[in-house]
Amino acid sequence: MKEAVYISGPAPAGPDLPELLGRVARGDQEAFAQVYEVVCGPVLGLVRSVLRDPAQSEEVAQEVLVEVWRTAARFQAARGSAMNWVLTLAHHRAVDRVRSVEATTAREHKAALLDRTPAFDHVTEQVETRLEREQVRRCMRTLSELQRESVTLAYYRGLTYREVAELLTAPLGTIKTRLRDGLIRLRDCLGVSA
Repeated sequence: MKEAVYISGPAPAGPDLPELLGRVARGDQEAFAQVYEVVCGPVLGLVRSVLRDPAQSEEVAQEVLVEVWRTAARFQAARGSAMNWVLTLAHHRAVDRVRSVEATTAREHKAALLDRTPAFDHVTEQVETRLEREQVRRCMRTLSELQRESVTLAYYRGLTYREVAELLTAPLGTIKTRLRDGLIRLRDCLGVSA
């Protein structure tokens, strides 16, 4: 395992980082201040290299240091160095922030598209309605006179069978039969499945 190289000279004197993290795990605030001094620069540098935004980098670095304070007891010296543990926390937190920002941007983009997209196309709706009306008119012309009058009075004017029979001076049974036959013929002409 390689030894840490310090640009400013030899390693600082005093307790080493694993020992300090052990004290932080027991709630030692003074030990945390020392940990902060040792890891603050590297954490901020790593986070900034991932995020590229100074303000967000400072915020995430602060979150990482709070996490170090809360989870120092989870550090296991057998699994790696204390600095690597802290930097791994920082890297994970920075990547999480990037993903969160990307997800938020994607959601906002989708929401903006939904706001601009009409619920339906008015022109298409009007054309389809006009075509349906023309098809119904064409199919109505295929009915007999009594069928057409019966369907028109019952379905376009909302009259009951009895009222249609009285208006056309025809027996009620005849009107019901003409309506049934007319509707079957309309259904077949319009291509509607039963």
